[in-house]
Amino acid sequence: MIYNFNFYLMLNILSLIILLLVLLMSVAFLTLLERKILSYVQMRKGPNKVGIIGVFQPFSDALKLINKELFYVYKSNYNLFYMCPLMSFVFMLMMWMLYPYITNIYFLNYSVLIMIILMTISSYVIIFMGWSASSVYSMIGSMRSVSQMLSYEVSFIFIILILMIMSESYSFLDFLKYQKYIWYMIILYPLFFMFFISILAELNRSPMDFIEGESELVSGFNIEYFSGGFTLIFLSEYGMIIFFSYISILMFTNLLELSMFFMFIFLNLICSMIIFMRGMLPRMRYDELMYLCWKIILPMILFYVMFIIGFKFILVLIN
Repeated sequence: MIYNFNFYLMLNILSLIILLLVLLMSVAFLTLLERKILSYVQMRKGPNKVGIIGVFQPFSDALKLINKELFYVYKSNYNLFYMCPLMSFVFMLMMWMLYPYITNIYFLNYSVLIMIILMTISSYVIIFMGWSASSVYSMIGSMRSVSQMLSYEVSFIFIILILMIMSESYSFLDFLKYQKYIWYMIILYPLFFMFFISILAELNRSPMDFIEGESELVSGFNIEYFSGGFTLIFLSEYGMIIFFSYISILMFTNLLELSMFFMFIFLNLICSMIIFMRGMLPRMRYDELMYLCWKIILPMILFYVMFIIGFKFILVLIN
């Protein structure tokens, strides 16, 4: 019995290591995919020199970034300044630990709640990044992060709450089982669109990239980062894009149990949609962003909450 436990423990650790290695490779090629999609949207070629059709470009960029000089930023809170990118990267990897293996040595009954906690903590890391740099641009970027990310977390968590009420569970695996006959994407399709908008705001992606507003903040909260620190921020940002694309599949479809092949196609489709938003839409005005959150999305979600609770209550009375 002890032998079997140790064997499955090692198997589980190995599967997690493989998952993280595949994730880091995926992040590398997601950056290439983004540059290629944006180049064709703007009617140009994009990276096509390093390797065959530019396939080794991400590795060239990674080597260039890591080999850059690391120096002390004057008047910065040195320890916190260099800890924040590492913490951001660690939180991204912790998010991926919630990957719901069908057969696993550990079973996370509260995986949805752990995801909400990690999302909330990771927004504080961005605030500390901006504050510890002692730069005006970084501070403005982190102040924007407080209002934008925490505002859209409200709508994000309410959408998750609706799905938890529907599934009567805190686990992603139960979300999959509940959608065996019909997907939430079909019966709750307005929620999926609002969830997609909330993802764009949470990830600070265009047209909601106010935290990294290049035109006025010169890259915002991460302006003082370079070399390894910037690499870690970059990895965590693109790792979260893949994670939220994957989470949207888990929460609104049954593809993980149905077909892994179609699940990967759908995952790539959502990642491509997030990239297309950057190529097609201009940056919103800040007041429009807040208006969209508090006056349009949140009332609609609250209506859905009341509707779903009422629907469940009627079913209980009937039964």
